[in-house]
Amino acid sequence: MRPVTFQLIEEAALLRHGSAAVAARLTKPRSSAELEAIPDDRYLSTMTRRIFQAGLKHELVERKWPAFEAAFAGFDPGAVAALYDETLEAMLGNRDLIRHMGKLSATRHNAAEMVAIAAEHGSFGRFVAQWPVADITGLWTYLARRMKQLGGNSAPTFLRMMGKDTAVPTEAVLRALRHWEVPAGAAKSSADRAALQTAFNAWQTETGKPLCQLSQILAMSID
Repeated sequence: MRPVTFQLIEEAALLRHGSAAVAARLTKPRSSAELEAIPDDRYLSTMTRRIFQAGLKHELVERKWPAFEAAFAGFDPGAVAALYDETLEAMLGNRDLIRHMGKLSATRHNAAEMVAIAAEHGSFGRFVAQWPVADITGLWTYLARRMKQLGGNSAPTFLRMMGKDTAVPTEAVLRALRHWEVPAGAAKSSADRAALQTAFNAWQTETGKPLCQLSQILAMSID
C-alpha cells in the first residue's frame, strides 16, 4: 500500500501552525562534503553527548560537557580507545562529570569501533557521509549493533545532531504515522523500519524535501 500523499500531510501542518511557524522549525541537513569534513573527534564527542543525554535533562549534560571534553582529551578516537580501566574508574570520582560507568566505558568501546571504521573508509565522517539516505534506517541499525548505548532513538538522534539527513521516529512522528495509517509500528523491528523507509522515500520523491524536514512536518501535522 502506498503511503498517503505528503501534500495532505503538509497541508495539515500548515493549517495547524501556519507557514511561518512551520518554516521556522525546519532544519537543513549538511551536505556529504560538509559531513566528511567534520573531524572524527567531533563525531565521538557528539555520539557520547547523545548517549549521556538519554534519560537526563539535556541542560545538565550541556552544562557538564566542557568537563567531558577535558576528561576525554578532546575525544580523539585513538586516544580514547587506548584508555586504561583505571582511567575510566578514576572518572567516577570526578564530580564535574556524569558518573555512569556503563556510559563511560561505552565511550571507549565506541572510540575503538570508530577507529576501525575509519581505517576501512578513510574516516568515520566519510563513512557517515557516504551512507545512502535512501537506506538511513539501515544506518540506525548498523550503529546500534556496532556501538554501545546507541539503541532506540539514540542513533538517529546522533545523526540528526551531526547534520546527516535523517528522520527521527519520535513519539510525535510515530503518532502521526499512525494517524496517516502508515504501517511503521514502533519503528523498532526490521519490518517496521523497512515500512518507514519506504514511506519516507516515497515522500522524498514526491516533494524533493530532505528526510529531516519530512519528519518534522509529519510531527507538526498532528501536534
